[in-house]
Amino acid sequence: MEEFIKIVLQSGRTALELALYVLLPVLVIMMALMKLAEAKGLLALVAHIIRPVLRIFGVPGAGVFAMLQLLLVSFAAPVATLSIMEKDNTAKRRIAATLAMLCSMSQANAVFPLVAVGLNLGVIMATSVAGGLISAAMTYYIFARSIGEDDPDTAGLDPSADKARNTSTLSAMIGGGQEALQVILGAIPMLILAIFVVNVLKATGAIAGLETLLKPLFGLIGFPAVAVLPIATKYLAGGTAMMGVTLNLVKEGAITVQELNRMAGFIINPCDIVGVAVLVSAGARCTSVVRPAIFGAAVGIVFRGVLHLLIF
Repeated sequence: MEEFIKIVLQSGRTALELALYVLLPVLVIMMALMKLAEAKGLLALVAHIIRPVLRIFGVPGAGVFAMLQLLLVSFAAPVATLSIMEKDNTAKRRIAATLAMLCSMSQANAVFPLVAVGLNLGVIMATSVAGGLISAAMTYYIFARSIGEDDPDTAGLDPSADKARNTSTLSAMIGGGQEALQVILGAIPMLILAIFVVNVLKATGAIAGLETLLKPLFGLIGFPAVAVLPIATKYLAGGTAMMGVTLNLVKEGAITVQELNRMAGFIINPCDIVGVAVLVSAGARCTSVVRPAIFGAAVGIVFRGVLHLLIF
């Protein structure tokens, strides 16, 4: 019992340190800046410029905005845009392509904290876009081709355009900071539980057994044996918990910066139980196309992972 209590307290301390001293400052600043850019129409302008190119890959106008929200705000930010796509006449086939793209790209709430410990921001963003477009195209032209005929794309480019006109600079930044605070507060229980489960698995020898079993395979692709921890955490508790565990491993020296960048293409994406559940909460039409979207996302994730192995 004494050992159990020790694990509980250690897990809580580690999770709170990560949440309050690493995640909170990064996300408050980044989300405040991105909410300001969103409110002032900067993201909508960028979306308008790149929209014609992305339509070739099956991504509608609002899908472009969702992509920017994922890359620059958080994995939950595109839900509002997906909800709007649910309500207008955006084709389900294009919704599937957008969902696949989002599931294969790297979410800002995991990327920016890891950049602080050595993650290459330029590479992770570039491979996110490349992998996301491949996922969207594979879904639109192959996995979702039987869903139905394409409807005219009338999804708005800026779902928050009306609100933006009445939003002051200070209000936008405060709103972004408050949203970041809510994200962190909501993530703390999940972080504590995830780190607790990981510590229990360590104490019982389960992780050591998995590391021994997978060491030859991981050695072939340049992953450390300890990569079992963040990978297991990702699929048990989602990307935020995975990021917390990975940060801890990098700080302890168990994972080097190069190994972090090699792993990033495979593990930094919202394609897990938590991430997919949040994205499809936008509505029934999103839920109905999740199967082809996951197939398309898998192709993009593998493509991104191989790129990271080649680059690093």
